[in-house]
Amino acid sequence: MKGAPSGFMVSLLVHAAAFTLAGLLVVFNVVQKEEKKFVPPKPVDRPKMKLKKPKVKIKKTAKPKSTTRIVTKVKQANMPDIQLPEMSGMGGEGFEIGGFDIMPDLGELSLLGSDQTIGNDLEGTFYDFKRNRSGGYISMDGENWQRGVHNFLRRGWRTSNLSKYYRAPKKIYTTCLVIPPVLSSIAPSAFGDKDASGVYWMVHYKGQIAHNKKITFRFHGIGDGFIAVRVNGEMVLLTEWTHVDTGLSNMEGAITGNLWESDSADSRKYVMGNSRAVVGSWITLEPGEAQDIDIAIGDQGGQAAAMLAVEVEGVEYEKSSQGGPILPAFKTEKISRDLMDIIYKDLVEEEVSLTAGPVFNDFGSYEAVPEETVTEEKVPMVEPAPPVEISPMRTWAFEKPLEAELVTVLGREVVLKNTKGKTIKVPTNRFNESDMEYIELSRPPKFDINFTRNNQQRLFKNRMEVGEPRPPQTLSRYGVRIKQTGSGSYNHELKVELFAIGQERLGDRYILFDRQTTRFIPTVENGRSHEFLSERTVVMDNYEVDAEPRGERYAGYLVTITDKRGEVIAVDTSNQWLLDHIDNLKKQKPGNYMDKACTRVFPTRPPKTRY
Repeated sequence: MKGAPSGFMVSLLVHAAAFTLAGLLVVFNVVQKEEKKFVPPKPVDRPKMKLKKPKVKIKKTAKPKSTTRIVTKVKQANMPDIQLPEMSGMGGEGFEIGGFDIMPDLGELSLLGSDQTIGNDLEGTFYDFKRNRSGGYISMDGENWQRGVHNFLRRGWRTSNLSKYYRAPKKIYTTCLVIPPVLSSIAPSAFGDKDASGVYWMVHYKGQIAHNKKITFRFHGIGDGFIAVRVNGEMVLLTEWTHVDTGLSNMEGAITGNLWESDSADSRKYVMGNSRAVVGSWITLEPGEAQDIDIAIGDQGGQAAAMLAVEVEGVEYEKSSQGGPILPAFKTEKISRDLMDIIYKDLVEEEVSLTAGPVFNDFGSYEAVPEETVTEEKVPMVEPAPPVEISPMRTWAFEKPLEAELVTVLGREVVLKNTKGKTIKVPTNRFNESDMEYIELSRPPKFDINFTRNNQQRLFKNRMEVGEPRPPQTLSRYGVRIKQTGSGSYNHELKVELFAIGQERLGDRYILFDRQTTRFIPTVENGRSHEFLSERTVVMDNYEVDAEPRGERYAGYLVTITDKRGEVIAVDTSNQWLLDHIDNLKKQKPGNYMDKACTRVFPTRPPKTRY
């Protein structure tokens, strides 16, 4: 600049250079991209689900009768094999248990209770007096067992008095106590010890009882070897086993001592189970007020029983053939149909009612239900509707749709018959995928079906040498082997349903032992065959109570194969009546008793043999 002093010019140049440098820095900072860093998210804490796998005695091993096998042939068109291209699909190697549908495990149910709680039940703990706290066997006899039980009751039911004996880790829960005379081994078995002989044990139940109305009642009960009941810390019933003829006990008060005595003239007057019932003290419950209850039962071998009924003050009851009242069972919830089955197969009629009387929970009702209303499930006879005839005609998807009936397949040609009755041969390559599937499904292959039984015998050691040894049991698992006959391909999934049938030894009722479903596709890879074995183990007993048979035996099977349309394409059965009533059979679940119409019924009740 003209006339500008030199200092000014220097200053101007310095500032210009500074602004230029600043601009370059700003441009650099804007243009430069920061390198991105990947930061993985925090791992999600996923709770692991615990999956539970789904989980009766033989006097003499009898040679089983040969089973008559009935194979039902499904009517099919008389057509030669057609070679269709293989299609990819599901299927496993030979003998794979693929697509195995396992029945849900709803918990084990026994006379002593279930391994699942519903909230308003009593929790049971099992003590084995012949084993120490670590599970090792110790010296034990009837006198010491009786003394141990007596001391537990006398010292306030403190479980610390049982600390030297083995306590099962498994708990079970019950809403009633109706254990008719059965083998003593039922108790350790219910608590998970399937191999125990059932000697010198005790079960202690704890819980609460309540009622939504004021109620005064007393217990009637029997126990073999004993039963004791305590409400709010006070003994209200205690008895040992007594002979049905004399009313006397062979224990001579070793358990009961002078801990409690009934003041009722009706005590030991009427037979219940295999003993004479003792009448308890009167108890009053105020509306909605829960009271603690303890029940102890136990046995020293042979037969065992524990039954607890309720007499409500002021209520008149139906009379039994003995002349005494038919009292309702004590319960904290209505007794389920499944539990009724388990009880009824050993319970003599008129000794106790499973359906009448109060329910002891805080929302319980007090409405007696007549026993007769639930004796059987009767299904009214309905005339079957006439079968609906399905037209064999089909509209085939050619360039010009054709309505015709499938007649047969000859090599690479399909023979059709149109509405005028004229036969037409059409090459297979002219059919679309849907029509080809129809042709293949209409011509299912034949299958060889073989029902299988896997039997084992479980023997028991009589460790304590008390009474008769526990009878052995038969353990069975059922399955099926299926093999396609013929070389034709069939690329569709098939559903196989298996039903294994048993029968009670006491009567003529049948039992659904097992029911399973499996699926497979007969492919070249699996040799067009399939095999599976059920994971369910069926336990069959064979023993006697008062010279009357108890237990179960195998009685037959039914296997069906169904295609993706729901059509049954193959059947194999030992008894035609199973197939005739398959719709009813499918309504049953394993353990259900049924008649020859596959309608659910109660098991046969044992006869009166003691009076």
